[in-house]
Amino acid sequence: MRKLFLNDKFILLLIAVNTVCIFIEGFQNVNPQIHRIAGIIDYAITILFIFELMVKVQALGLKNYLATNWNRLDLVLVLLSLSSLILPFTGNSERDFSYLLVLRISRVFKFFRFLRFVPGIEHLIAGVQRALRASIVVIIGFFVFIVVCALVSNNLFKEMAPEYFGDPVQSMYSIFRVFTIEGWYEVPDAVIKNQPSLAVFFIRIYFIFLLITGGLFGLSIVNSIFVDAMVSDNNDNLERKVDLLTDEVRSLRASLASPPAKRGKRPRA
Repeated sequence: MRKLFLNDKFILLLIAVNTVCIFIEGFQNVNPQIHRIAGIIDYAITILFIFELMVKVQALGLKNYLATNWNRLDLVLVLLSLSSLILPFTGNSERDFSYLLVLRISRVFKFFRFLRFVPGIEHLIAGVQRALRASIVVIIGFFVFIVVCALVSNNLFKEMAPEYFGDPVQSMYSIFRVFTIEGWYEVPDAVIKNQPSLAVFFIRIYFIFLLITGGLFGLSIVNSIFVDAMVSDNNDNLERKVDLLTDEVRSLRASLASPPAKRGKRPRA
């Protein structure tokens, strides 16, 4: 049993089966018997994950177990899924205490354990962390620009289109929709409705300005900096290889260009 719970392939199999069970439970028109079996399997796998945690802590020791980020993530995910174990004991009272249904969401967090089995996931996570550090200033600046545009738009259009600019939060969401080119025509059309021709002209100019500055330039700059920082590690490796190859070529040229060593004369007999 100890070898079994220390086998990553077995844990991956449990996660895959658990995914299928929760996927089946999401359909209301499934045969009740199948629905019940899927729930029992999900409950059993959650208990198996607890045993896995206990076995790994016993085998590695708590300090060594918590030394890696993946083990810490596993611990958090298992603890989050523990709350779903009380659901079978609620019976019909689950309907009376509807807030307990939120505990079902905790089971979904177990799926994040799939990440540790993705090939090259450590390199990908390191690239994301590096990209966040490199682009954090630009992201904050872009967020501030959204807030400023949202506050200006809230004061200008809250009476014209309260469903889009009724309060600062709604206004931020509407501005973000314009920036992402999702609501680039719906939002302005709602604002200019029943407005005089001169006001329509300036409102359209205003939203064109928002679309160009925030959508075409703002998001493009954020994306380019983020992606460039993510792939910078690959570029650094290529640059090191090119530098190493250049040094080898130079040393080879130097050895070929140097005159051959003079041969000593053979002494006469």
